[in-house]
Amino acid sequence: MKIIKSSILLSTALTLLAAIATSCLKNDIPYPIVKCAFLSIDAEHQVGKATIDTKNQVVTLTLDETANLSDVRITNYTITDDATLSPDIRGGINLSSEPFSVVLSLYQDYTWLIKAEQEIERYFTVAGQVGASIIDVPAKRVVAYVPKSADLTQITVTSMKLGPAEISTYSPQLEGVVSDFSTAKPVKVTYHNTVENWTIYVVRSDQDVQLTQADAWTRVAWLYGSAEEGKSNGFEYRIKGAQAWTSVPESMITHKGGSFVARLTGLTPVTTYEVRAVSGDMVSGSVEITTDSEYSVPNLDFNDWWLDGKIWCPWKEGETAYWGTGNKGATTLGNSNSVPGSDTWNGAKGYSAELNTKFVGIGVVGKLAAGNLFTGDYVRTDGTNGILNFGREFTGRPTRLKGYYKYNCMNISHTSSEFTDFKGRPDTCSIYIALADWDAPYEIRTNPNNRQLFDVNSPNVIAYGKLEKGESVEQWTEFEIALEYRATNRRPKYILIVASASKYGDFFTGGDGSTLWVDDFSLEWDY
Repeated sequence: MKIIKSSILLSTALTLLAAIATSCLKNDIPYPIVKCAFLSIDAEHQVGKATIDTKNQVVTLTLDETANLSDVRITNYTITDDATLSPDIRGGINLSSEPFSVVLSLYQDYTWLIKAEQEIERYFTVAGQVGASIIDVPAKRVVAYVPKSADLTQITVTSMKLGPAEISTYSPQLEGVVSDFSTAKPVKVTYHNTVENWTIYVVRSDQDVQLTQADAWTRVAWLYGSAEEGKSNGFEYRIKGAQAWTSVPESMITHKGGSFVARLTGLTPVTTYEVRAVSGDMVSGSVEITTDSEYSVPNLDFNDWWLDGKIWCPWKEGETAYWGTGNKGATTLGNSNSVPGSDTWNGAKGYSAELNTKFVGIGVVGKLAAGNLFTGDYVRTDGTNGILNFGREFTGRPTRLKGYYKYNCMNISHTSSEFTDFKGRPDTCSIYIALADWDAPYEIRTNPNNRQLFDVNSPNVIAYGKLEKGESVEQWTEFEIALEYRATNRRPKYILIVASASKYGDFFTGGDGSTLWVDDFSLEWDY
């Protein structure tokens, strides 16, 4: 009996000790921190790819003008592996008044916002109009100008669109109707479940012809004027101090109602001109403009290289870098894949830039590294991802980028999770140029958890042009990339020129063995 009793006591004591020990134990091993992110998202009526801001955790969808913002249909999305999303966004979400909030979770919760941007083309014109109408969207107000002698009680509306095409109704319907605009006229615009109350004004202009804007570049100037529609409208110019005025050729002028714009070419750099608008026998006041100088970019012929350990650098040893490559990242697991090429476009002595897409690593451990070259710096490697600074300071406004290239195109052999459908398709090389007014070089991050890539649709991008090729180009071929400017009066702060053997290299997607050669780039200032 004593033995049994002792066993019971021992068992009870062990149980109590276990309970005490359990109450004192703490789980000191923290959950891993995995920052969840959207990798892609698609919606009905979407225009282009969604902008995914991983730093601020915001997704921006650009939608066409017929989309109903109160019922945006999400068709597909991808997020960080193993993460969950709440609430489910497939189907309709309301983006009409404020962003839609969702939570991505994987050990921790991350709140993301989904918002929409929608541009609606709006216009309003009347017969004999002077200049362009002012359309104030926030105030829902339109102002159209007519000549001093116009009868405001007999105004014919020649075109009107204040809401999305095909789905908007107007009350009253003014297009094609002679109306009295001696006082402001209200118009109700209805589309989807939206009702907008607009007010339209027709006002007599105090000037029959105006030079409204003049922007001088290097060998090009942009001139903007307004006068009565249907008159002989144009521009004149002369070097400051000259006696005779020269008419801008009609082939350089574009007319839209009472507005007209000239792209005046053939100018001399660093020269002051006088310009004015003309309408029949009437002329506006003259304005002085001064053209820019031609700005240069170092090593556009790609002849200067030096070897820093395993890293090939596209500038002279001891000089300041202007161009960057992904070689610092590639050499962590292999050799440089952006190197001087001995094959030049004209067979002359010197080098081209040879950009090789390669899988770097040991066995299956590693990543695809796209051969690339860009104006900027490779800052550092984040794990197996890169952090770069895009852009170099530059204030010129060139009109195009010229150069030579050839391309060995391989089928895509490696993909990220966003581009699995691309495997087996031909790779695509890419050359592009952009001018932007960033306040600092633009940081590129390829890590999916905080990814930030170049966004051509960013409001900071002033001009952009690109060349892409999804097949081999066996012989050296000359190319020209025209820069498309979004404003003629904005001056850039940075220039970005990028060449890559694999267009989707930022996503570690491309064909092992794809090679792009580029040579003798040049900036052009007129065409």
